[in-house]
Amino acid sequence: MIAVLVGGVIIVGLAVYAGKLLARLKLQTQRQQQAVTRRNERILDSIRTIAMAMREDQCNLSEGAIRLTNLLNALQFAQPKEFSGEYPGLYELYERVREMPTHDARKQFKRNEIMRMDLQRAGFEQELEAQIKIEVTRLASLELPGR
Repeated sequence: MIAVLVGGVIIVGLAVYAGKLLARLKLQTQRQQQAVTRRNERILDSIRTIAMAMREDQCNLSEGAIRLTNLLNALQFAQPKEFSGEYPGLYELYERVREMPTHDARKQFKRNEIMRMDLQRAGFEQELEAQIKIEVTRLASLELPGR
């Protein structure tokens, strides 16, 4: 009889402990999801700002493509999302210019090489501009799924 009572107390104690652990886990999961949501919102604000700047020609297309593709790829979702299919012009420009040197790295090249790269970049931008303008208009009002 005492063994049954002790066993019952142990089982109740373990059940209470398991319940506390489950409650902690649920709280931790909620906090992590809230942190991801806040991070996604900050990224989304940046995406909208850059897209509007590109749409209004305040940011050159190559710089915007580099920034936007990296920001889009940084968004976190329960199921991975492939933005390259939704914004093909943006991702195409990114692929073409991503290896081109920027900032201090440009200083390592001769002036005529820099001019050649700038002309090439401008050609890529001109070729994809119409497509990218449509895409940045959509990005300027991008919303997260589930909102």
